[in-house]
Amino acid sequence: MASEMLQPSRLVYGSETFKQQLDTLLAWESVSDANVQQVVTDIVERVRNEGDSALLEFTRKFDHLTATSAEELILNKERLQQALVSLSDEQRNALEIAAARIRSYHEKQLQQDWSFQEEDGTVLGQRFTPLDRVGLYVPGGQAAYPSSVLMNAIPANVAGVQEVVMVVPTPGGELNELVLAAAALAGVERVLTIGGAQAIAALAYGTESVPAVDKIVGPGNIYVATAKRMVFGQVGIDMIAGPSEILVISDGKTDPDWIAMDLFSQAEHDEDAQAILISPDLEFLDQVQESMNRLLPTMERKGIITTSVNDRGALIHVPDMKAGAEVVNRIAPEHLELSVEEPEELLSLIRHAGAIFMGRYTAEALGDYCAGPNHVLPTSGTARFSSPLGVYDFQKKTSLIHFSEAGASKAGQVASVLARGEGLTAHARSAEYRIK
Repeated sequence: MASEMLQPSRLVYGSETFKQQLDTLLAWESVSDANVQQVVTDIVERVRNEGDSALLEFTRKFDHLTATSAEELILNKERLQQALVSLSDEQRNALEIAAARIRSYHEKQLQQDWSFQEEDGTVLGQRFTPLDRVGLYVPGGQAAYPSSVLMNAIPANVAGVQEVVMVVPTPGGELNELVLAAAALAGVERVLTIGGAQAIAALAYGTESVPAVDKIVGPGNIYVATAKRMVFGQVGIDMIAGPSEILVISDGKTDPDWIAMDLFSQAEHDEDAQAILISPDLEFLDQVQESMNRLLPTMERKGIITTSVNDRGALIHVPDMKAGAEVVNRIAPEHLELSVEEPEELLSLIRHAGAIFMGRYTAEALGDYCAGPNHVLPTSGTARFSSPLGVYDFQKKTSLIHFSEAGASKAGQVASVLARGEGLTAHARSAEYRIK
């Protein structure tokens, strides 16, 4: 059917309309509309003020659960372990391998205390301490992602977070055993079967049954994202994530079917996802589009892919790889594949990307599950100033300052001059008392 034909936008680098076309293609407004804002505001305020009673009411309303007490919504460590034991050998093996790779990678991110001593004996440094308690939001129902559990909980566990509280909606009581098993592997000890803005509010402010956390991480729908934005400041958050993105830059020598499926791997997430291919080989762009249309009927989520590719996808022709890298840096994609002969050479030109997948064999999908680096990445161009989720997101930095008598006397003279220049006399005198 014509409606199922894929017709991504065609852009030509250097054309008069290229910049405008690219800006239009990348435009994404992640701020929710006034109606969503109002709904979320009401939910957050009620949970904040009424605690468990409001949480139960919203859970019954939105997830159609019949729980009469919050205790009924709690899954303990034993229940999570039961889910792990009940998995098939194939599923458990895959989860364990992925978890081990993710843990191994993130252990290398663990930051250690440091300090140095100046000539007069003054010691300066920095101490790293884990957050006390973190809340992990995991989508539930049909949109169940055990990989998301591993990617969010394992770095927190490696950082030394004392408690990870996981929330996952279970519409109609539908539990996903793979998600619960992933929680067991990742060191989660308590799961609450709640979701939506009400779960975010409960984690941020605490209720009789839900402990308040220091930071909330994990993906969710527009109501969850809006609630995270709303409670930021009361708690920390990881990011406000936009739709998933993939950008592939290819020299035209990779199998077109491989590239087509790589683009599909993100387009199938949702209708707002974005899949873009850049190449200096015009014929190759045509070949990939042909592959996409040929492979589309084989995809279970072809309707979502069609909307995603036709509304937000693009094939961009560039004169050379240098121009391609320039476009990459302008887009600052969440996922970037360098599907070229010598990816290291092209890497030197890339400045902005959430994660970079190098070489023809490195499919982005490997990064989603088991490569090791985190798949929680900056979207919507925020890779210009943001980084992947990591152990460092679950550690606080504290400055250490220990002046010697001689050091305090010398620094006190500097502080005195600056403080009096700012008109802060108490600051100045506090420093001056220690001047010899």
